[in-house]
Order: sequence, then C-alpha cells, then structure tokens
Amino acid sequence: VTGASFVVFNGALKTSSGFLAKSSIVEDGLMVQITPETMESLRQALREQKNFKVTCGKTDAGDLREYVDICWVENEEKTNKG
Repeated sequence: VTGASFVVFNGALKTSSGFLAKSSIVEDGLMVQITPETMESLRQALREQKNFKVTCGKTDAGDLREYVDICWVENEEKTNKG
C-alpha cells in the first residue's frame, strides 16, 4: 500500500510496449501510465462513480502484478480540507 499526495493518469501507453500498465512514484505522488482504452474505461467509471482497478506489469509476467485501485467510499474524512 502506498500513500500519495496526488495521482497522475497518463493515457499514452502503447499496447506494443509489452505492459498492461505502469505505475511509478514521482516526487510525493503516483503516476500511472495506461493505454487509451483503459483511460476511456477509467473515465467512464469515474463518471458513474464506480470502483476501478488498473492492473500494472508486463503482459507476460505471469503472477507478478501490481494493482492501482480507485475506490469510492461512503464516509468523507475531515482531513486535508482547504
């Protein structure tokens, strides 16, 4: 589990790269590189306020996977307001 101050989704990952998606820590945030198709699915999930999971790693890596989960929660925390 990684905490981050911000998340950047980059929808320019080419399917020919050999990756499903790539995640990396940049400064105090997280950058997730995804394909244009995954970006469209993510946008749709955000519009519908549905949870979404991005599977990261090489396409041929077998069980070696990382996941970026976008989850909607019921309670609203009072931290980081303003």
